[in-house]
Amino acid sequence: MIRLLIVLLLGTIAAANVQRGLGLSYLGLEFYRQLENFTLADVDTQCAQDLAQVQLALGNNTNWALKMLDSWGSLPSGVLEGNTRSLGNYDECLRINQQISTDYTLQGKYCFARLPVGQLFQSTSNANIAVCFPTTCDSTDMDILLRQLMEQLGLEVDETAVLVTESTCKTTGREPFDWLTIFTIVLCSVLGLFVLLATLYDYFFCEDPSQLPQLIKAFSARVNSGALFRISNNSNPNMINCLHGLRCMSLIWVIFGHDYIIALKSPNINRMDMFTWGATPFRMFIQQCINAVDTFFFLSGMLVVSSQFRAMERGNGKLNIPKLYLNRYLRLTPVLGFAMLLYVKLLPYFGDGPIWGTTMFDDYSICNKNWYLTLLYVQNFFWDKCISHSWYLAVDMQLYLLSPIFLIALYRWGKKAAAAIVLLILVLSSYLFATMIVNNYSMQIRGDAVKRGEPFIYFPIHVRASTWLVGVLFGYFLYLTKGKRFQLNRLVVWTFWLLSLSFLLVTVMALEPYAGLNATPVPIVNEAFFLSLTRIAWPLALCWVVFACMQGYGGLANSFLASPLWQPLSKLSYCAYIFHIFFENLNSARTHTNTYFSDYDVMLRFWGDFGFTVLLSYVVYILVEAPCSTLVGWWLSDAKKPKPKPAIVPASTEAA
Repeated sequence: MIRLLIVLLLGTIAAANVQRGLGLSYLGLEFYRQLENFTLADVDTQCAQDLAQVQLALGNNTNWALKMLDSWGSLPSGVLEGNTRSLGNYDECLRINQQISTDYTLQGKYCFARLPVGQLFQSTSNANIAVCFPTTCDSTDMDILLRQLMEQLGLEVDETAVLVTESTCKTTGREPFDWLTIFTIVLCSVLGLFVLLATLYDYFFCEDPSQLPQLIKAFSARVNSGALFRISNNSNPNMINCLHGLRCMSLIWVIFGHDYIIALKSPNINRMDMFTWGATPFRMFIQQCINAVDTFFFLSGMLVVSSQFRAMERGNGKLNIPKLYLNRYLRLTPVLGFAMLLYVKLLPYFGDGPIWGTTMFDDYSICNKNWYLTLLYVQNFFWDKCISHSWYLAVDMQLYLLSPIFLIALYRWGKKAAAAIVLLILVLSSYLFATMIVNNYSMQIRGDAVKRGEPFIYFPIHVRASTWLVGVLFGYFLYLTKGKRFQLNRLVVWTFWLLSLSFLLVTVMALEPYAGLNATPVPIVNEAFFLSLTRIAWPLALCWVVFACMQGYGGLANSFLASPLWQPLSKLSYCAYIFHIFFENLNSARTHTNTYFSDYDVMLRFWGDFGFTVLLSYVVYILVEAPCSTLVGWWLSDAKKPKPKPAIVPASTEAA
């Protein structure tokens, strides 16, 4: 008898769950079926009238009303696999534009409602389900109506919970262009016109390219494209060919890693597979793509020394510091400022979709408040950043501002200054270690008392300077050994290659035992040791890679990294770094249906983003970077030349 009662009770519960599940599976239909049972006293009058109009049109099988019903989302497929989003049909809802009377039109409004679907599975999880209401209904009206619908379906809703927020709602109306948007469009048009006219003049009116006026040469697409795609195969002792490959591989790694971040934030139908992927060793290759930025810092420090020491040799040890700063700022800032305009003002007009703004890297409305921090290169000291990945440019600029101190010290005091820099590297690494231990900072998202420490152990200059200083010391070593050939036996070469590869592999894979959903969090002491030591180990490994390639011990690595095919992309790397997020944001935010997460799908996403990034980088290079670099170089070189003195005319000649 007891068994029979238990079976009947379970059957009743199951039947109730099935009934509620059916209601959620046909959410829009259930809403309009129950609408006459709702209390509409607290709902806006015009909203209630429009809903009644939709209900009447549904009774007559009117096409526009059926579309409004059809555009609703439903119980997400694969809830037990972690799918908590049902996107409905975004465009179908927003295309509703029904003329009700001569002076009134009913339009659709697409929103997300956060509903307690987890109760069907004895869970507390909620799902974001698309709903389509008339535009006269605001989020408060929808909240009131959907609460009553949940009550009719037997689902409990927390009184403090907000089911619909206005920020998730979208309509067909777009804000008109403001003055800055118009300025951005005009600026792009003017730059394009300059390039077009200069290129036409170059092609049709100039027989000798060497006689081109400087302004025409700066904007000519023919001249700038020739410089971009020109492959250099000469044996210039100041040229380190393997750096092109290192720079390009680091850029590709950064873009690939960012694509995974976008993919993990997308409305994946198989979210549980993401946790399985998170426990695989391959996940570490993606997580540690942050080391690619350390490669950029290493290259920056090395090239500062190698380039400026040549200038100091020509100037008898003197360094023109104002010109050094001005040249750096004027070469980097035009592209960065142009990128800010495109991200903030033009990106919203390139696409639209139900999740627009939720999967992006940044909230670009922040730029309206703190745009000047980016142009001053101090945004790494603030959490809210306009174009967040430009933090690297801020740190690099700050290190560049400090570079004259190290350049002058190395040039005057040589090895004593180098020893002091080694000591400074150890002090900075010790400071990073102590900061993490004392303040309990971590780079990982954890549930214990450990704090997320990115603003203090990832972005500041003092925690990034050690990698840059290793590059400075290596650049000084190359300066001292310029033109010298090192004869190393095979044992020494293989030993250094094994050490270098070990450093690189340990930097990427050391935290793999702590990866995965159920893995033990890495102890803060271990992570502090890891982070402070790998900031030195990674550039040290790169020192050997560059040295081996220069001295003929690179083998296959040198054949790959020093390939001339890397040179055009290497010249575009600055623009590509700035603008790759543009297409990653665009291609993810315009998603209209649920996606599927897998390594292969991310790879497909990557090649699309990478291809469009290279194309846009070329356009920006032709429009902004190359002309500005040419004009800045022309201006600074002319400013450097002394003004000619007036010729002294003999008195006899003057009298005649």
